[in-house]
Amino acid sequence: MFYSEQFIKKQFAIKRRKECIVIDLCNKKAVGFRLRKLDNLMMRNMLACSRVLGLDEVTVMNGWILGYLSRNSDHDIFQKDVEAYFGIGRSTVTNIVKLMEKKQLIRRESVERDARLKKLVLTDKGREAHEKVQTMLDWMERTLLEGITQEEQDGFYRMLDKLQMNLKRQKEEIKCLKL
Repeated sequence: MFYSEQFIKKQFAIKRRKECIVIDLCNKKAVGFRLRKLDNLMMRNMLACSRVLGLDEVTVMNGWILGYLSRNSDHDIFQKDVEAYFGIGRSTVTNIVKLMEKKQLIRRESVERDARLKKLVLTDKGREAHEKVQTMLDWMERTLLEGITQEEQDGFYRMLDKLQMNLKRQKEEIKCLKL
């Protein structure tokens, strides 16, 4: 169902007892627009670099999961851990894990304490892919931050943390709206 900007504005104004500002989402100064544009550029560069390195079958999400599994190889990681860490749904993670198994990047293994539980484990192919992906990500991060001081980076990360907190709060407020 579509709601007019005025209706949404009124609902938020009632809820927050403040004047709401409706932002033009295509405004080049809108935070969401700029973040989305930056994300698109980064994704295109990552995919192009992946092709050059022969990592065509490793998606960006596969790369993040390989890194997560590698960093946490000292303890058991389950699908629910991946869901929670990346903030993605169960069915999405199930599909990703199945494809990663098919590509032989990971395998599921039973754990001793409960045969129903299956931990996610990197295969040798998965470890090799992770090393290539990590090298690529390190290079991309280094070149992305060229010319940006540590102080500017710290300020940017503080702002991202605040934006994330605001989005979480906003999500809760949206739940309270009776649209």
